[in-house]
Parts: sequence; structure tokens; C-alpha cells
Amino acid sequence: MAEIQSAQNNTSIDPRNGYCSQTKIYHSLRPPVPLPPLSQPHSIVSYALSLLHSPTTPTSAALSTTNFLIDAATGYRLTYSNFLQQVNSLASSLKSIHYPCLSKNDVAFILSPPSLHIPVLYFSLLSLGVAVSPSNPLSTPSELVHQIQLSKPAIAFSTSAFAHKLPKNLPVVLLDSPQFRSMLRSRVPSSTDDVVLVNQSDVAAILYSSGTTGKVKGVELTHRNFIAVIAGFYHSKYSNDIDKAAADVHAVSLFTLPLFHVFGFFMLIRAAAMGESLVLMGKFDLLKMLEAVEKYKVTYIPVAPPLVVAMEKSDLVSKYDLSSLQSLGSGGAPLGKEVSERFRVKFPHVEIYQGYGLTESAGGVATAVGPEEVKRYGSVGRLCENMEAKIVDPETGESLPPGKRGELWLRGPAIMKGYAGDDAATAATLDSEGWLKTEISVAPYKKIRRVAFVNSIPKSPAGKILRRELLNHALSNSSSKL
Repeated sequence: MAEIQSAQNNTSIDPRNGYCSQTKIYHSLRPPVPLPPLSQPHSIVSYALSLLHSPTTPTSAALSTTNFLIDAATGYRLTYSNFLQQVNSLASSLKSIHYPCLSKNDVAFILSPPSLHIPVLYFSLLSLGVAVSPSNPLSTPSELVHQIQLSKPAIAFSTSAFAHKLPKNLPVVLLDSPQFRSMLRSRVPSSTDDVVLVNQSDVAAILYSSGTTGKVKGVELTHRNFIAVIAGFYHSKYSNDIDKAAADVHAVSLFTLPLFHVFGFFMLIRAAAMGESLVLMGKFDLLKMLEAVEKYKVTYIPVAPPLVVAMEKSDLVSKYDLSSLQSLGSGGAPLGKEVSERFRVKFPHVEIYQGYGLTESAGGVATAVGPEEVKRYGSVGRLCENMEAKIVDPETGESLPPGKRGELWLRGPAIMKGYAGDDAATAATLDSEGWLKTEISVAPYKKIRRVAFVNSIPKSPAGKILRRELLNHALSNSSSKL
């Protein structure tokens, strides 16, 4: 942190873009955000709850009446007090009664569709120092075997509809079983001996990369990584004059994001730290989404670009009262300038805050803050707080000045620990100084040699193009030579 603060005072840093001509490093132009000392034990849960209970958070005094989670399909709600009670009950049950062998630094594999049980499960496990490793429930058994080989879980949580995909030798807790529901209501006496001290450097989650360019990797993200990301969001909303007007309005978010993806994962924790209400949807449906915005007075939706396109093109939107909606947060894939401009014409009262991140950066790299930055359509904003960047020539390894094209390298407290079970990939992606190389096996000599025509482009739930599936299609079908 001291290095970042000194960089802010460095006179050789260009105030227009944060570039330092001496070090050839781009620095964030946002004020550095204070983080707890690394020596201080903190899980991302304890940190998020410390922000939730802060007097700065508007809902801190009304946790018994403020809804945290709302099921869009059933209308079932959990207040913050109910949620925290279930988190504590489940954590106590897992530690003291049902699974005393589940220990700190173990990994729990999670294979389930979205439900109100998932946030409770995440927070319970994280508070115990157990790393969570959620996967896409639509993954094939062979894909799951590969992921489990990487993360080496001690236990799995799933539902009766998906548990059959998991290896038979892995203990499984069914989230839709009477046993699990009883664990949410248990009253287990606690003592100071039951408190688990979680280090910020401990792994909080193993999230799986999208696998768009090759084999899926398990990204190890620490509690410190997520603390850095959440601290930036909190500071921006409650310590920044630009967003103080928005902070006065109780935010109601609608999640169409998959909770196993880094975008949904950190946005869930963010919502809890901010004291917001969160409406959870199951399988995405535009009509049901619009109904939920009207019914629950949604103010904010984190989205992937295809949803922005769908809203801009659909005639259904005029049939619903969307006046509560103030902003969309777009991430997971690029959002074109033209799409943003057409969206603002149709929804002049809704701002689009675009951002850029990777699973390897806990989702945070750059984001737009405030109305002036939001107006720069097609831009993902400025470097996040406490983040540094370099543009590197992939052939020479030389750091490049502004205006030059090269590979983006990133460094900061949000950068991953490494890839689970893959030391070679970790060494190739993270250098000895902590720089994350974002475009590693990309060489200038590679050229397009064949063309294949497809009916549609395969995409992940987060809106990313699945290049691996395109490659498999090209290898298994005839294509035209160029």
C-alpha cells in the first residue's frame, strides 16, 4: 500500500492516464483504498459484515427488517437478520455436528442451480475458512472430473437433480434434503473455542476459468483478493462525492448472473457488504426479468452484454414499469459503443457502468465511476483502486508507452494466488514480481487458415465466446481453406 501511495505523489506520473515515464507502469488515478493489515486475520465474510455493520452503511440499523435475498419466482424473502442466523446455524452444524472432519483450508465443491441456499452456503463455508469451488451445473461429468482433480475437494454440495454427475467417492450433501434444511435451523451452542481464525492469504475460492481458449483452469483466489475488490466498491459508493446521491437510495439488485462465475460471486458479496436487497432469478427469461424489475422496484442489474442487446431490441420493455431502474453494470465480455448509444436512446434514465476484469483478478481491473466516465461509451473506465498495469511487447518483453499495442500485464492486491494443481500454468502467467500476464500460447505468427460457417456463436452464461467449442467444431467438420 505504501508503494501505491508514493506512486500517487510521483511527479513523473501523467495525470491524464496514470503512466509513469520512469517505471513505464500505469497507476490508478483513483485515490488508494485502505485495506486491513495483512497480519490481521480476516475472511471475506468477516470483512463484508464489518462494512455492513458500519454506521456508514444506511441499512446497518435495520437488519431485522431489510430484505437481503428475494426469490423472484416464489417471492420468498430473507432479511439480513434471517440470513445471518442461517449462516451461523449452518456453519455451526458443519463444524460441530455433521461434519467435524471438515476443516479450515479444505475445499467444498458446489454443483447447484441458483437458489437462496447458495449465498447462505457460500458465507457459511467462507467463515469457516473452507474454500468454495462452485461449478456450472450444466457441466458434463468429464468436465466435472477435471475440475475436481484440480481442486481436490473434501466434500460436495449439490441437489438431487445434479448429484449423479459427481464422482461416487465424493461425499455429497443435498441442498434440497430435509437434513440440509434442518442444518439451517439448528441451534448449536458456540464458544470462543469454535471461532476459526482465517488468514487473508488463505484461499477463499477456486473458480473455474471459462475455458474459451483451452482447458479449464482452477483459479485460486484469496480472501485478500476479494477484500481488495469489495473495499474498492464500498469506498467508491460511500466515500466518493460523485456517488453520494446514489448512496441515499436503497439499492435493489436483480441477479441474472450465474453465482458460480466470478462476476456473480463477487457481486453477491458486494451486495451484502453494501446492505442492498438482492433479487435472485433462476434460468434467465427476459419477460420474467422485466416482471421482477416492476414488482420489486429493482434499481440495478449487473449484466452480460447480450442482456443489454436484448433490452435494446425488445418491444416487451414498453409493457412494464421500469422507472425504478437506475443503472446496469456490464461485464464478462465487451459491450460495443453503438449498442450503449442505442440503449441510452431507449432508456435515457438508465446508466450503463461498464467494467473489465478476469477470474484471475477476482473480477476487478477497471470500471467506470460517475456520470462523466459513464458517458464514454465503449470504454471500461479507469484502473481500479490499488491496481497497476503495463503494456508489454509480447516479442521483446519491453514495457511500452501510451498509444502502443501490446499485452496487458496487471499487478495489485486483487490478483490471484495461482492455478490450482497447475504449477506450470501459474509460472507462465505470474512472474516473480507479481505481474499477471493476461494473454499467454498468443503468438504473432498465428494466422487464420480455415473458415467454417455456423448457425450461432456458442457463448457461456456470462456472454463470453466459447472458442474451445468453435475449435472442436472446426476440427470435426469440413471447412474452407483460405
